[in-house]
Amino acid sequence: MDILLLVKAAILGVVEGLTEFLPVSSTGHLILAGSLLDFNDARGKLFEIVIQSGAIMAVVWEYRQRIAQRFSGIAPAYNEFRQSRAGFLNSALGFLNNTSVRFFVNVGIGFLPLAVIGLVIGSYLKAHLFNAPVVATTFILGAFVILWAERRSHVERVTSIDDMTFLDALKVGVAQCFALIPGTSRSGATIIGGMLFGLSRQVATEFTFFLAIPTLILASAYSLYKERALLHGSDLGMWVVGFVTAFISAFLCVRWLLRYISRHDFTIFAWYRIAFGLVILVTWQMNWVVWADK
Repeated sequence: MDILLLVKAAILGVVEGLTEFLPVSSTGHLILAGSLLDFNDARGKLFEIVIQSGAIMAVVWEYRQRIAQRFSGIAPAYNEFRQSRAGFLNSALGFLNNTSVRFFVNVGIGFLPLAVIGLVIGSYLKAHLFNAPVVATTFILGAFVILWAERRSHVERVTSIDDMTFLDALKVGVAQCFALIPGTSRSGATIIGGMLFGLSRQVATEFTFFLAIPTLILASAYSLYKERALLHGSDLGMWVVGFVTAFISAFLCVRWLLRYISRHDFTIFAWYRIAFGLVILVTWQMNWVVWADK
């Protein structure tokens, strides 16, 4: 087994895990790290899908109890709906107002805009916007959006994820669509968008994590299907190392971020985005990194 390849896999797994849920765009970091490690070919593209799966499994594990509680609350709500004599419309409204049911419906609503727009124009945007100037610009513009959002007065209308309405979920879902622009950051778009729409910092961050579960799982499954010709058993060791390191680093990052936001804002990430945007421009101008879709 190639030890150097396993080391590269571990490094990229850590990069994915540390950047997937922070408002800094994991894609840009993976391109830079993959290029520096000479792992930006088709094989590396498939590997990114695998380690992304490891990162999302970390969120599932972190919130396993809450997710299980929500699932356990659906059956009683459904039985109550079936046995209700209040009329179909009133019974249906009561069913949708159940805390567990509303949670999953909100996640579904939040996922829908990105799914629809991604299928329609996602490939076009990726093909035409995935270049160094655009990625660097979105990194820096995203930083200024964060700085502006943190400096404006916050009206925290929603302080619990259970208090989110269907419209709140839809608004956050629309904000997530900006992640289709390379370098934007899915987490950054949804967290900042949620805060601008009246969600508390804690609620916006947690809903971003929950929204990532169907978004990244389905995106990974779709990408694996498209790249199935590249699947080879000889790469299993590399995949396992990348998956495990992405899982561990993402798990630690999620826990750290939840503690961090209880006392701090996202300003530090804005300055980091500006610095990284400049790194993109320098590495592109000097031809050190090929900033293009692989």
